[in-house]
Amino acid sequence: MNNRKRLTVADLRTLKGKRQLSMLRVESLEEAAAAEQAGIDMISVPPPLLDQPSFKDAAPTIFCVTSLSYGLFATPKEYLHAAFAARRAGADAVYCAASTRIIRRLAEEGIPVCGHAGLIPAKATWTGGFKAVGKSLETAVRVYDDVRHLEAAGAVMVELEVVPAAVAAEITKRTSLIVMSMGAGAGCDGQYLFATDVLGSNRGHYPRHSKTYRNFAAEFDRLQNERVNAFREFSADIASGAYPEDRHVVGVDGTILAELINALENHHLRANRKEAD
Repeated sequence: MNNRKRLTVADLRTLKGKRQLSMLRVESLEEAAAAEQAGIDMISVPPPLLDQPSFKDAAPTIFCVTSLSYGLFATPKEYLHAAFAARRAGADAVYCAASTRIIRRLAEEGIPVCGHAGLIPAKATWTGGFKAVGKSLETAVRVYDDVRHLEAAGAVMVELEVVPAAVAAEITKRTSLIVMSMGAGAGCDGQYLFATDVLGSNRGHYPRHSKTYRNFAAEFDRLQNERVNAFREFSADIASGAYPEDRHVVGVDGTILAELINALENHHLRANRKEAD
């Protein structure tokens, strides 16, 4: 039986600097339930997963962050509506890559916000594409400033993505935010990876910072081949008469069947006579 207490923002702040936190991006109820059973501290989930009635049963004690997709909302009011909906659905915090003006408005209403600094995929064009951010003095200072601006706006957490480990460690020491590393080294407050990368179910590019612990892609291929073979065998059995067998159908008493046949024949004869008249 799982007697683990659900983490709160206050708990996470207390744990800052004391131990590394674990966080996964999950996309399914099965992944959420596995994270729960594995003792993962936090998960990030897409809103549709959070809306499923069985989600709370799958991950009852994990601190849950859901994303307010960048570009889907425009005004503080729209972000507020989405954030309150997420909180009602059971999210402990919301991930937001919008401006500090938006984050400040959410924080004013007591909504815990996780910001984003370093490589922000939705804004990668400003930092030169999908590559590390903070390798020069200028860009490292800019990342630090971004983190401090998030802190001033009232965020409680920040995802620091693909920032040099030594730079990230210095930034983490100088902010009260809970700093979750995605490719930013062990000097942050915790480590954040996508479940698809951890499980090896991603068929595309694996980022440098990911670590793969299983090969689900190969298992999915094996299962798909099994599906195809099972369907082929089913089709062949139909063609050969091997399916259905007696064990697949419901029988009937022979006497009753004989009476039924007699009744149907009489019914057929009467119907034919009526049509002839």
